[in-house]
This record gives sequence, structure tokens and C-alpha cells, in this order.
Amino acid sequence: MKNNMEDIDKLIKETLSQEEAKFYDELEEQNVFEMVIGLFKGKNKWMMFLMNFMTLIFFGLFLYCSIKFFDTKVTQEMLKWGFGSILFLIGISMLKLFAWLQMDKNALLRELKRLELQMLSITGRISE
Repeated sequence: MKNNMEDIDKLIKETLSQEEAKFYDELEEQNVFEMVIGLFKGKNKWMMFLMNFMTLIFFGLFLYCSIKFFDTKVTQEMLKWGFGSILFLIGISMLKLFAWLQMDKNALLRELKRLELQMLSITGRISE
């Protein structure tokens, strides 16, 4: 399968112009670190900075609530601090889930662009 994909990529690059081939190379599959860095590029990078800032704040509040939970001896206060800890942990989880969904969206967009270039390449060969 890998050899077949390499042949298809080679065929596509032959039919594309030099500029299109360079763009096609940029659409290669990324590892996790490249995907994370990709979150901080584009139009919504301000939102990702804000989300990470909020994650840090939530983590600090989670630590504060956890310390207060273990410091108190009164059951009612333990429930309050425990509920706060869980609430901030859920907030952190939701922010991280949003980031992972954004990474998935970016990967899908990259694959759609590759598919579009492949279709252009095929239609260019057929019309010749």
C-alpha cells in the first residue's frame, strides 16, 4: 500500500506545476507536535492563546481548591472545595478537547486540499 501511495504522489507531482508541487509537499501528514504548533497559526490563533491562558488559570484554581480540600476538616467545606476541584478539572478537559478537535479539523482541511489538488491533476491529464 505504501509503495502504491508513493507512486500516486509521484504521478501527481509530475502533472503539477512547480508552485503547485511545492504546495502539495506542504500538505504532507504532520506529527502531533506540528499539529499543536499549527493551532497557533491562522485567523484564530488569538483564541488558542486565550484558551491556553484560561487553561492555566483553571489549573491554578484547581490546585487551590485541592489544597483547601485537604486542609479542611469540616465535611460541608470538603464538599464545596471538592466540587470546585472537579468543576475546574472539567473546564480544563473541555478546553483541551476543543484544541484536539481543532487539530482534527486542520488535518481534515489539509486532506481535502490534497484531494482537490489530486483531482486537478487528474483532470489536467485527461484534458491533454
